[in-house]
Amino acid sequence: MRPNAPSAIKTPQVRTRLRLHAIAMLLALGGTALVVRAVDLQVVRNEFYQNQGDQRFVRERAIPVSRGMVVDRNGEPLAVSTPVESIWAEPKEVLAHRERIPDLARALGVDAVEFEQRLAQRADREFVYLRRHLPPDQSAAVLALGVPGVNVQREFRRYYPAGEAMAHVLGFTNIDDRGQEGLELAFDEWLTGTPGMKRVIQDRRGEVVENVELVREPQPGRDLRLSIDRRLQHLAYKEIVAAVAEHRARAGSMVVLDVRTGEILAMANWPSYNPNARGASEASARRNRAVTDVIEPGSVVKVLTVGAGLESGKFKPETLIDTTPGWMPVANHVVRDIRNFGVVDLTRLLVKSSNVASTRIAQQLTDEHLYDMFRRFGFGQATGCGFPGESAGVLSAPNRWGPVEKATLSYGYGLSVTPLQLAQAYAAIGNGGRLRAPTFVAGAQTPDAAVLDPQIARTLVDMLTHVVAEGSGAKASVPNYHVAGKTGTSRKAMAGGYQSRYISVFAGLVPSSAPRLAAVVVIDDPQGDAYYGGLVAAPVFGRVMPGALRLLDITPDNLDATLAGMTPTTLPAAAAPDADADVHSPFAEGVQP
Repeated sequence: MRPNAPSAIKTPQVRTRLRLHAIAMLLALGGTALVVRAVDLQVVRNEFYQNQGDQRFVRERAIPVSRGMVVDRNGEPLAVSTPVESIWAEPKEVLAHRERIPDLARALGVDAVEFEQRLAQRADREFVYLRRHLPPDQSAAVLALGVPGVNVQREFRRYYPAGEAMAHVLGFTNIDDRGQEGLELAFDEWLTGTPGMKRVIQDRRGEVVENVELVREPQPGRDLRLSIDRRLQHLAYKEIVAAVAEHRARAGSMVVLDVRTGEILAMANWPSYNPNARGASEASARRNRAVTDVIEPGSVVKVLTVGAGLESGKFKPETLIDTTPGWMPVANHVVRDIRNFGVVDLTRLLVKSSNVASTRIAQQLTDEHLYDMFRRFGFGQATGCGFPGESAGVLSAPNRWGPVEKATLSYGYGLSVTPLQLAQAYAAIGNGGRLRAPTFVAGAQTPDAAVLDPQIARTLVDMLTHVVAEGSGAKASVPNYHVAGKTGTSRKAMAGGYQSRYISVFAGLVPSSAPRLAAVVVIDDPQGDAYYGGLVAAPVFGRVMPGALRLLDITPDNLDATLAGMTPTTLPAAAAPDADADVHSPFAEGVQP
């Protein structure tokens, strides 16, 4: 019998083939898996993975742009943006290298513990400012440490070369270079550019390794040319500061307008502040008092009462008004002059600043006519200059008047105006009775309106010239020029009445033969015996205007007086002014008629 056949024995060749088949199958499976994975990455979930990669390495970076420059009417810089650098970081990256935090905190000048806590609180963010607006050398010192996740960004910081002198007009910007006050705020949209945007690839340290594409073109801010003359602004500011200091006053303001165009050539205030380091300044020092603060103007508005009288036809320049005995009853009050001026014409009314004569004119006018005169000259409404926070003042409607309110309005009480409104009104008188909206923009075509007959306006200017030549405005005289103007000294209102504290005012035009400049000076609460408008405010006008006329090359109109050996500042003894002729209370309180 044959023995059973042995089981099939796998030869080495067979085993080799099996291994090759297994390897081939594994390779095929691996290849298939790679293909499937590639299809998943490149096709099925391509957008997801692309976004994930972009989040790690692709960033959109802003391209900073400079804010537009502000210049004066002659092109001199008043506000410029200078490049600075800001340090920023990715908190997670910095926290991953905690051992470097003390060195970084020391370079930034901050406490290391607090710095680390602040980073930890913002660990979920990708961008955190560490220090902003550093000079290039300081930012370079921080970057030289090589701390991962710390980067630099170019920004701009606003600088104001004129400092305190222009602070109230310009205002300032915040740390992001956006306007916060003044003309920086009013023209923020014009001055602010549009930052560009670019897409970049950055490495893990945040450094750009490739610019991918420009997303948005940068648009720099536009420049702004103001009507302000920087030289005249400094002159006005210097004299306001000197007057406030000399008379220990609370505050002071001065406005200078171009009569023909309405352009604001200077607007100065004290107290002021440094806009380049405003952190320590008080809010009250940052207020542009010439536009936001109101006063009862007192005698300077008597010229409008006289104008209304002339306009009514009931009065002529030579009309005589008897002010004897120097006081008159009005309802249950008494209106007084400082002395008995006797019989005066309308020019002497302004020269002597008679309350009684002003009241007698007002009594001959309808309430509506007197109100309309003040309203036409811009009182009780904003000037339209566009300054943020401008006050419209107060001019109550005639249906709210009684006999006393009408009387006091005629000589400057019971209404409130800003220095700019007062300057606008005087500019309209000097401009032949045409009121023009004031503007801060050089060359702006502001609207104007006829508010008074040109002949009446010319007559009022002539009358005001006598106030400076013979009356309380003598210290506003300017050598070689005729000056028209009016002083005012009003008591400050308080709860229940008026106090023995004063507002000193002067409003004037020069040269009075053909007015080119209108200016108003207001000194708030001067101390001592010299608190009259003619002694406190008028001298500021007299010191500023010579320089202004010279800078603007305005031809003299009073050379004959100089050639004759008598300057306009020299008055004959008979014409010595009444220093206190414009000082009045609204009425003599408590005195019954």
